This record gives sequence, structure tokens and C-alpha cells, in this order.
Amino acid sequence: MAPPVYDTLILSDLHLGADMSRAREALRVLQENQYRRLILLGDIFADLNFGRLKKEHWKFLGFIRKLSNPKRNVEVVWVEGNHDHGLAEIMSHLVGVRVYQEYQWEYQGLRHIAVHGHQFDGFVVSNVHVSYYIGTLLYLQLQKWDSKNKTLTRFLDRINTRWLRLSPKVAEGALAHARHHHAARIFCGHTHAAMHQHEHGTDYFNCGSWIDAHPAYITVGEEGVQIHEYVERPDDLHPGQEQSEERGPAVTEPADFGNEAGFVEDGEYEGVAT
Repeated sequence: MAPPVYDTLILSDLHLGADMSRAREALRVLQENQYRRLILLGDIFADLNFGRLKKEHWKFLGFIRKLSNPKRNVEVVWVEGNHDHGLAEIMSHLVGVRVYQEYQWEYQGLRHIAVHGHQFDGFVVSNVHVSYYIGTLLYLQLQKWDSKNKTLTRFLDRINTRWLRLSPKVAEGALAHARHHHAARIFCGHTHAAMHQHEHGTDYFNCGSWIDAHPAYITVGEEGVQIHEYVERPDDLHPGQEQSEERGPAVTEPADFGNEAGFVEDGEYEGVAT
């Protein structure tokens, strides 16, 4: 049987630049599925420091740049997350993708909304600078001190989500937002916890994250909405295994990126619907 061609594939919270980012595995997912639309649902970057990006992170961005070429007939949508704030203009130029605060589309007669979800997190909204300087920067440093498998930082990530009750807060706010806009389905990231919740005829889905031991992504197609957990492979690189020499070009060397040197070749894109 031919593989399904999804209407939309959604992933979020890749946190490029973080030691825990599973960019290589996320790239595999994008290469091996067929879809008409790709939604990057926020927090694709860990912070504004491009010097943290490793070779596999630049490869992911190189794939997005090629995928956004109109001849590939794939709509690429970037929804801004709280960690992406300030990167919209840079990313639009760098990879040729338009950045949205919120994205809506129609499929099978139903309205769908994609929004990162931090808008429904009162702590982040009220404490932007605290969240960045204490939360983000400290968390990135802890990843460098942690063990190879990032056991401590993953545990802290789960505890933080539960302590702040992020999942129920974001779900509640997202469902109310969807109903206000007469949408049947709404998709978020931000909480790092993949889930589905149905309430009063409206469905809320969360994509999970790609810094987790069990990353996930979402597909929307003829068979409905599905949350997929990435299946580990023997050759997967786990966070902390990459060597320092694998770091990609600095942001001060855009020529390498402009020429797409070192990125996957066209032959590796055959799995994408055209």
C-alpha cells in the first residue's frame, strides 16, 4: 500500500540550540512522511543565540529552506513560540518561511487553529524577562552539566510542567479560544506533553516536544488527527553524544547556509508530497 499523504504534519518545541534537541530524529520524520502542509508550532529555537546551533540543527533548517521552495508544493507554516520571539524577520529571510502568531485553515469542512500555547500560560505572559533569563538560560546551562542521557533536565522539565499545571491551563485556554473562533480543532505546543482533550464538541491537541525521551508529532488527514510517538532506532544520536566539532556555521557566516553547503541533497526529499 502507498503511504498516506497527510493534509498537515505538525511538530513543535524542537529547541534548536539546546543540547537536548532531537533535530536529527525530527528531520527523519519530515523526510519519511508525505504531507501537503507542514506547521512548525513554535519554540523551534531555544533562544536567540545562533552560536549554539550544531551541525544537525543547521541540517534541519536547510531541509525547511528547500521544502519551502514553491516547486515542492508543500505549504510551510511557522507559528511563533515564546522562545522564537524576535526571530520572525530573520527566519522569514533565512529559510523563506512566513511566520505567524496564529494560523487557521479549513479541512474537511472544519476550521483548524494552530497557536503555540504560551498565550494561555499566565506566568510566561506576565514574566517574560524572568522566564528568559532565569528559566531559559539556566535550563540551557543545566543541560551542559547533566549526564549524557539528560536524565536530570528531563525530570526537571516534567516537574516544571506539573508544578505550574501547564497542561490543564493551556488546554482550558486553547479550548475557549477555539470555541470563540468557531473552530473544531486547535493545536498547541509549549507544555512539552503530548495529549488530546475533547470538550463540548471541540478537540484540543498538544504536539509534545523534541527535547523529550519520547518525542511526538501530529498528523491531520483523511483518518482524522493522530498523535505519533517517534520510534527509536539503533543509530539515533541521543542528546550529549554529538561532538563539539559538529557545531555548524556561526550566524556571522551566512554564506555557508546561503549555499546550503553540507545539507541533505535533493535525492533525500523523495518522501515529501509533490
